Amino acid sequence: MTNIAAVLWDMDGVLVDTGQLHYETWKLVLDAQGIPFDVETFNKIFGRNNASSLELLLGHPPSAELLELVDTVKEQTFRQLAPGRVSLLPGVIDWLESFQALNLPQAVASSAPMENIDLMVDVLGIRAYFAHLVSGHAMPGKPDPAVFLEAARRVGVQPEHCLVIEDSPPGVSAARRAGMVCVAVETTHEAGELGQAHLILHTLEGVGVEEVLERLEA
Repeated sequence: MTNIAAVLWDMDGVLVDTGQLHYETWKLVLDAQGIPFDVETFNKIFGRNNASSLELLLGHPPSAELLELVDTVKEQTFRQLAPGRVSLLPGVIDWLESFQALNLPQAVASSAPMENIDLMVDVLGIRAYFAHLVSGHAMPGKPDPAVFLEAARRVGVQPEHCLVIEDSPPGVSAARRAGMVCVAVETTHEAGELGQAHLILHTLEGVGVEEVLERLEA
């Protein structure tokens, strides 16, 4: 067994399949502003918060007006459409229950606004598994480790004893920069893009938590 004492979950692309809906709502807002946007561009920003995403898209920090537009229109549209359009990814419930059985505190550490996180855990019925819900929306965006360090602080566990579950290159980089152990799952990116992770899985489904902890120790 490893010395993992807490588990920090990214949300989009790890707990829940939201990629298509995020793409649609991003495109709706950006098309109206005349900002080119396609699936390839979306894949580059997925996993970052809105400010970081817009800076990557534009090549410079966004205006306060554009950021406010995305934070309101895009996110409100996402939340209106989400019920009935989102679902837990395969294997998630088994992993949540297994970590709970091992008495490991769990937290969501997501770049999403807190309103999105609250909606997702309630729509999916998984709030009870988490000791804390942490939004990095107003923090420096991944690959900055801020959201993971804050989640570790809230669960009361030193970063080196935290396991992060991620799906995006910025998220994996953030976990490593935080000094944490990282398992990456290939839901939104291929293994070659997730190489900084300590362990890469194609899916959480059919993979036992204790087996993963043993592999990480080895």
